[in-house]
Amino acid sequence: MIIADTGFWVALLNRNDTHHARALAVSRELRERLITTWPVLVEAVHLLTQRGHPDIALRFLERCFSGAVEIMDFDAQSRPRILERMRRYAGLPMDLADASLVLLAERLGHGRILSTDRRDFQTYRWKHHQPFENLLLEA
Repeated sequence: MIIADTGFWVALLNRNDTHHARALAVSRELRERLITTWPVLVEAVHLLTQRGHPDIALRFLERCFSGAVEIMDFDAQSRPRILERMRRYAGLPMDLADASLVLLAERLGHGRILSTDRRDFQTYRWKHHQPFENLLLEA
């Protein structure tokens, strides 16, 4: 599975986004399922709605809820780890969605991600030392 960040979803679904063409091309080439987290979905739906695309946000959620995208939940034991990651990267700062993706990478055992956020995902490390591989911007 490949991790999908907010920026990827927004770029893929919003034709006016700077990264739309690249996100669309990459999505057509994917041979693996996508996985994301609830904080990422909340952020993506908020941004799409805020940018005037509530209908696209709704269709996106319908597709996610139909099983087209794996959505990872976090248990109570994950909460302190999310806070620790956010404190560690407070200088960027790291938001909840990004912290959830770092934990997701740790759970999956890889950092293959689709993100428009070059700076942060070049900086973040999963398991404190493993870099992310941004399949959207590094390909």
